[in-house]
Amino acid sequence: MWVFEEDYQLPSSHKGYDPSKHSQPRKLSSLINELHENVKYLPNIALPPNIVADPSILSAVKDASLLIFNVPHQFVSKICDQIHGHIVPYARAVSCIKGVDVSSDGISLFSDVIGRKLGIYCGALSGANIANEVAEEKFCETTIAYDPPGTLTPCPEEFPVIDHSLWKHLFHRPYFHVSMIHDVAGTSLGGALKNIIAIGAGFVDGMGWGDNAKAAIMRVGILEMRKFGLMFFDSCKSETFTEESCGVADLITSCAGGRNHKCAKLSVEQGRPIEEIEAEVLNGQKLQGTLTAMEVNEFLKARGKEKDFPLMTAVHKILIREASVEDIPHLLD
Repeated sequence: MWVFEEDYQLPSSHKGYDPSKHSQPRKLSSLINELHENVKYLPNIALPPNIVADPSILSAVKDASLLIFNVPHQFVSKICDQIHGHIVPYARAVSCIKGVDVSSDGISLFSDVIGRKLGIYCGALSGANIANEVAEEKFCETTIAYDPPGTLTPCPEEFPVIDHSLWKHLFHRPYFHVSMIHDVAGTSLGGALKNIIAIGAGFVDGMGWGDNAKAAIMRVGILEMRKFGLMFFDSCKSETFTEESCGVADLITSCAGGRNHKCAKLSVEQGRPIEEIEAEVLNGQKLQGTLTAMEVNEFLKARGKEKDFPLMTAVHKILIREASVEDIPHLLD
């Protein structure tokens, strides 16, 4: 498992703290391997001994036939550039990245970005999967979309066929139910766009407008997510947004307590920019919704489609201080 290397000071209150070892900051990968715990980003969760943190990305991907991408979406291109030419040609991948690569010129799924840059096929995994709850083995569902073309470099004969059955076998657990589908675009978009909607839900919760207001945001949000997918991706299926964990279920979870909702709510309650809240409460992690809102708005504006997506447009305007949270009912009218 590749881990971005950084220094981390283990708190003296940690059960594994040893003053002879941990009085000074240590490399995060070293701490993970020593304590079998991601002490910074997933504290108090025991990792099995077969998970080894590797600070060298080239070492981590060497000879791997299956690659799982789970990094902030702004780093995807750089990571692919680093490992290009260092992976086996028959590798297959799944992206857990909840974002899209958007500009005024166009929009790309990160599964497509990964596949194009590395010359392999990449599917997508997304769902109502708050990390600590999954790590604690609490029941949840996820969606894996995998629809490879028939022209890929074949795997060695001794390897199992990499298909829906294999991916489900690898990920499915009694507490982690996997639904396999073919709609990679819808799965990826659900995980990306729901972060924008969750910010809107956090705004109205910060105003104290109640559950009716948040329900309205969620209803409009799922419709805009579906409209976006069907308008800009021919392969999108409407039911991916309304029936799968990567759609409506992930939206509900994100609007109830995800990091985008949390930071937006605190921003309104404290009257502070969301960037300040992000830096203060996320322990070095990044919001995906703020960047996605900006990128999606740039894409919609270039096509004259902002009015077709009033909620996404409203969230963006509030984030850049061209509108206030109090304007939301008017902006959605």
